[in-house]
Amino acid sequence: MKFENVCIESLAVALPDEVWSSAAIEERLRPLYDRLKLPAGRLELMSGIRERRMWPAGTRPSDASAQAGRAVLAKSALGAGRVELFVHAAVSRDMLEPATAAFAHRKIGLPATAQIFDLSNACLGFLNALTVAAGLIESGQIRCALVVAGENGRPLVEQTLQTLLATTLSRNAIKPYFANLTIGSGAVAAMVCHRSLVKGRAHRLLGGVARAATQHSELCQGDTHGADALAMQTDSEQLLIAGVGLAQETWRDFTAEQGGAFDRFICHQVGSTHRRKLYETLGLDLAKDFSTFETLGNTGSVALPATLCAAVDAGAVQEGHRVGLLGIGSGLNCLMLALEW
Repeated sequence: MKFENVCIESLAVALPDEVWSSAAIEERLRPLYDRLKLPAGRLELMSGIRERRMWPAGTRPSDASAQAGRAVLAKSALGAGRVELFVHAAVSRDMLEPATAAFAHRKIGLPATAQIFDLSNACLGFLNALTVAAGLIESGQIRCALVVAGENGRPLVEQTLQTLLATTLSRNAIKPYFANLTIGSGAVAAMVCHRSLVKGRAHRLLGGVARAATQHSELCQGDTHGADALAMQTDSEQLLIAGVGLAQETWRDFTAEQGGAFDRFICHQVGSTHRRKLYETLGLDLAKDFSTFETLGNTGSVALPATLCAAVDAGAVQEGHRVGLLGIGSGLNCLMLALEW
């Protein structure tokens, strides 16, 4: 896919105030660690994640998305009245029906003329929503879209802690739950528009490539667990192997279309092991990476765009930089986008 007239006009993040350190999570799991003789510090050592953030109990994904949506509108030169498409693109949803976008739309105060819907595709949802908005803009059907994602990892982590403490699982049996403890919460929003609406520097979305490897769809699965809880089990080792293999195939096609010259890479934020293996396999310079997993953990669909926002704020992504957005999500799905900042 290629785009000529699509820009990210503004980008904003909303983060919870409550910080959960890996050390504090392990302290809650002390009975399990003592029983299995697990060394303290293994969670941070294996993942590189020092801490993550959590919304207060009872926070809805639409609350998080709305907070990010209001933040991006405050930064944008375009008013809420310009929004013709509104997409909530997170894994987390308020309920099955209506769309979480309906609640967030009301909380942000968007116009009734905006088309709204949810778009969910594991950790790739936000990037997928960008391409949907870009296609509508490029075709002339709309001129401005607001894409948001609000992820609430608290129910999953809380349920995982309860499960690990209430059962007598062996060392091998706890492995599918490990990835759950790396999850954090956050929200992100982007104003995406036709370049003619941009005042000043146009941050152009150039295009990208998507690939699927659905034979691996059983490696990471999550679902509801009771009224307000979530459950997820992940074969982390096989997911890493299959994910990096899919990324290698996607990278080949991506560079054939967009070229391989990039000033900075922003990847989905899983952890240090995944990042190292990905960069080694693709032959990329780790110095061009910018990461947030150390302090935010894996925030699902929020992770990559929130890291892009952090990189811009830190000056790591500057005007004129070509940025490669390397997204991957369970399913397995991979989407790589080129951005000219």
